[in-house]
Amino acid sequence: MTTDMTTKTPEAAATAPPGPTPEKKKRAAQSHKRLLTRRDRITLGLMAGVPTILHVALVWATAIASIFLAFTTWDGIGFDSIKWVGLDNFKQLFNDNPQFWPAVQHNVVWFVVLILIPTPFGLFLAVQLDKKIRFSRVYQTAFFLPVVISMACIGFVWQLVYNPDTGLINSIIGANKPGHYVDWIGDPHLNLWAVLIAASWRHTGYMMILYLAGLKSVDPSLREAAALDGAGEWQTFKNVIFPTLRPTNTVVLVVTIIEALRAFDLVFVFNKGAQGTELLSILVTNNIIGESSRIGYGSAIAVVLLVISLAVIIPYLIATFRKERRA
Repeated sequence: MTTDMTTKTPEAAATAPPGPTPEKKKRAAQSHKRLLTRRDRITLGLMAGVPTILHVALVWATAIASIFLAFTTWDGIGFDSIKWVGLDNFKQLFNDNPQFWPAVQHNVVWFVVLILIPTPFGLFLAVQLDKKIRFSRVYQTAFFLPVVISMACIGFVWQLVYNPDTGLINSIIGANKPGHYVDWIGDPHLNLWAVLIAASWRHTGYMMILYLAGLKSVDPSLREAAALDGAGEWQTFKNVIFPTLRPTNTVVLVVTIIEALRAFDLVFVFNKGAQGTELLSILVTNNIIGESSRIGYGSAIAVVLLVISLAVIIPYLIATFRKERRA
């Protein structure tokens, strides 16, 4: 009885196991390319290209054009009428415009009110909803609903609330009778605060969602350790929970500043930014789209608003990138 013995030479033993040849690799790459047809590539190009072109044209191009026009005078009729004036627009803005500094003051008041009233109230609501009470989803939806409604619609709703004759507030306090009317929108001593109440109503839901997301990311073991140490609910929140919300607080601060600077829709719907509700964004619109269009002057106001915004956003981005690099 004989058996077949296969002997391996040293050359055969040193040879690597058979693998895909270069031809097979080339065919595999071609097969992957064939997964995307010409129509698919055109569709993907349009889906990525059209939004990019619109973003560049409507955001970056207009921002750069506004910076250039801020140093010119232009009535918007023909490019031949553009004249370089240097810093004259800014000098006139800071020294000769009686509405500029009140508008800056109103933007500051807008920020202070949003950071002191709706922000703590939104944190309070987030803490309560984080306790997993019954119908918490319903409450979240109810409080967050104003955030998804446009500011223009909110303005129309609150116009009905503030109506001197048939409004809810005047009807409750009995100020809807002739001789006793309270003009919440027309009175320059009241209209800014009336608008801020409407803005705070919306901002509360926004802050609630941000803080609720921050509270969901808190490690449950921290609460358990505080409870084992005998800390009460308030002590746990003050000494354990709130310090861990520092990243959320930073986001809340930046968001609130941006909301205060870009406030426009609500005020424009109320009374177009007149009689005590002047804002920087309203001044930009009135000078660019007004009856006597002063695009260069309006662009100068927009540049001031842009500089204020960048002074807040850039430090936030630098701090965020530093944290990511450290991590």
